[in-house]
Amino acid sequence: MAVTIRLTRGGASKKPFYRVVVADSRSKRDGKFIEIVGHFDPKFRPDSIELDMDRIREWVSKGGQVSPAVKKLMKEKGHTL
Repeated sequence: MAVTIRLTRGGASKKPFYRVVVADSRSKRDGKFIEIVGHFDPKFRPDSIELDMDRIREWVSKGGQVSPAVKKLMKEKGHTL
């Protein structure tokens, strides 16, 4: 099973809220996921970015791939893998 760390969209119409999740790469964008490892609200960027870097590093060490959007969020917060 290929695992991806990516964003899922939540919130109302024109009021998005995103969660950073660990999911099977074959699942839908807002479908099933394995674990929530962060969240952020684009209206209050970068203050609203919350990432559990310990869990993200653990999933990457197990072979998880980080999406470009999540890499960008990590860079904004000053985190590296």
